[in-house]
Amino acid sequence: MSQSLKIAIPMAGHGTRMRPHTWSKPKILLPLAGKTVLDHVLDQFSSIPDHYDIEYIFIVGDQWEQIKDYVNENHTDKNIQFIQQKEMKGQSHALYLAKELLKGPMLMAFADTLIETDLSFLSDEKSDGIAWVKPVPDPRRFGVAVVDENEKITRLIEKPKELDNNLAVVGFYYFRSGEALIDAIEEQMKRNISLKNEYFLADAINIMLEKYHDFKVQRIETWLDAGIPEALLETNTYLLSNGKVDLFDDPQKDIVIIPPVKIGTNSRLNRCVIGPNVSIGNDCVLENVILQNSIVDSSTLIRNKIIDNSIIGRNVNIDGIKTKLNIGDNAGVN
Repeated sequence: MSQSLKIAIPMAGHGTRMRPHTWSKPKILLPLAGKTVLDHVLDQFSSIPDHYDIEYIFIVGDQWEQIKDYVNENHTDKNIQFIQQKEMKGQSHALYLAKELLKGPMLMAFADTLIETDLSFLSDEKSDGIAWVKPVPDPRRFGVAVVDENEKITRLIEKPKELDNNLAVVGFYYFRSGEALIDAIEEQMKRNISLKNEYFLADAINIMLEKYHDFKVQRIETWLDAGIPEALLETNTYLLSNGKVDLFDDPQKDIVIIPPVKIGTNSRLNRCVIGPNVSIGNDCVLENVILQNSIVDSSTLIRNKIIDNSIIGRNVNIDGIKTKLNIGDNAGVN
């Protein structure tokens, strides 16, 4: 017997920390280890039991048509609804815009973080909610979960001043009742619990805890970030190195491959040393290039270049000497 499960993914932010790449596309469509960030976000849910009837709710911003076009081409097997968030008023506000859809059990995941977790247990879950957490050495720049001896959450604290509680909340949640979450968000807005005109989800969950909803933590080991250039490159390295994508293993003349490397279809390389930790998109041309620790999007031409620790957009033309690059789409560099 099928059971409904909603998965809400807020992705309306402007992605200012990923400029210049997000001038031309939303952050969720940035290239990452041979796919897009969105593909890897959706991969997180592959362990959900088959009897669930999944409906995705994407809360999107002003570039949402690109996301819709992408999923229509690449994810036709998924039921995806789009809700547009025209004002950036926080996580709770984003979910509240989807209140008519968020009924029954639901998951919520942030669009710029990735985790590894097994969701097969959801069928038997009795708690009102779960917050996924990871112990970190210094929790002061994160939100943390305060728990009792039974791993039950007593409170969420944003950016604690002390180091004694290190269970960082990673931005992945389960709610047994979407309606209960929406009720808490309404109470949050009524009390005007906000910071810099943004309503944070942690405050809504604290209201649920006030009303004796039963929340627990789920600990994880792998928590990856795709929100800033340096972190995107680190995540690219992890995904390439840990079997998350099919790597390039087609030896060719005049090419030296230092694994792990992912090269897209119809890309042509000549007199190149590629790797380690490199992903190259489709339809690229590289000639006389040394490239390592970098991401190159599709349809890009690179000649006579040594490139390291760089993110290079789509339809870029580069010809020159060694440098570090952070180049958006449709650019030329000599």
